[in-house]
Amino acid sequence: MIPADLVVSGISELATPEGKTALAGPDAGRLKIIHGAAVACHEGRIVFVGEEAECIATVQPTRDCTPVDAAGGTVLPGFVDAHTHLPFAGWRETEFDERLHGASYSDIASRGGGILSTVEAVRAMDRKSLAALVRGRLNDVLAQGTTTAEAKSGYGLDPETEIMQLEALGDAGSGHPVQLATTFLGAHTVPKEYRDNRQGYIRLILDEMLPQVARRRLASFADAFVDANAFSVEEARMILEAAKGHGLKVRLHADQLADDGGALLAAQLEAVSADHLEFASDEGIEAMAAAGTCGVLLPAATFFLMMDRKPPGRRLLDAGVPVVVATDFNPGTCPCESMSAAVWFACLTAGLGVDEAITATTLNAAASLGLAKEVGTIEVGKRADLVVHDFPNRYHLVYRFGIPRIKAVVAGGKRVV
Repeated sequence: MIPADLVVSGISELATPEGKTALAGPDAGRLKIIHGAAVACHEGRIVFVGEEAECIATVQPTRDCTPVDAAGGTVLPGFVDAHTHLPFAGWRETEFDERLHGASYSDIASRGGGILSTVEAVRAMDRKSLAALVRGRLNDVLAQGTTTAEAKSGYGLDPETEIMQLEALGDAGSGHPVQLATTFLGAHTVPKEYRDNRQGYIRLILDEMLPQVARRRLASFADAFVDANAFSVEEARMILEAAKGHGLKVRLHADQLADDGGALLAAQLEAVSADHLEFASDEGIEAMAAAGTCGVLLPAATFFLMMDRKPPGRRLLDAGVPVVVATDFNPGTCPCESMSAAVWFACLTAGLGVDEAITATTLNAAASLGLAKEVGTIEVGKRADLVVHDFPNRYHLVYRFGIPRIKAVVAGGKRVV
């Protein structure tokens, strides 16, 4: 008999991708489906996945076993949110109202709003206070079914505050059920004090920030924003090649507002991901497919910015790029932490099917973070992260859009919601 200290039963439908690597093309829409399923966990790991009758015959609950009754709900892997900006302070609701009245994101950024207004708010924070904000947000995303998340700095733009953001992430994530992967985004934009000395700020990143981040192991990834109001392709190349030299893997904010060559750069750098991609060229997408670079769609941000260009979900899938869907949770362009919402927009605006969106928010997202051997699927041996949704099958995840229906969340083998 297989010992288990947590058993989920009464599952109408269990749906999960399978494997330890990202899925692309037709494989992205192929899930394992089990009706009348049960899942057993022991010491934080999944030890059984199958039909409930078989579970009863082969699994022995421990004396202190936690039963979780899905009551006819659907079980999916815990969401993996592969793109967030969690360590921020303040909100930008007035900028949102400006955009409702016709101002563009670029208009707001060019006059010192946008990212720079959040930088001012974060610079006014201390580490303890920022960590408390982040921990509260981790509680919120956990309640929304997210059990693993990436989180970026990028609202400090000086050595002290960038480091403080990463330290706050470490503090907030310590002992929390949500597993965090951290990214250094000092190359988010050029701060006000360096607007007349761009090269001086780039040298600050290269000479001070990156060495500290790498030496103290504060992040696993480095990121850069390629945009007319941020960094050019060549500037980003210099920064990210240096990051690779320090042992960091690289990601890229690419082609969000125009075709700036970001997708092609990501492929050339063998980046783990290129994110946004609304204006990515065919050449860039083809290069990403050849390089195995994941394409991270952020469709809730595209929607919130009221962009005419839709996320290129089908273009990426048809080209063979492993597709990821994430929230882009941040105070300016997507103040929404719900991965369910990201799934809705991925299907309703980016051309993904429900099964493709499930893969994009679980296994593929985990692969983009280097965590697919541990999380992203419901398979024996993996970390026990799963969500019970209060609907009879996976199609209701999008069909009944507008309200997440989370019945229970299991993270690391513990019922946490």
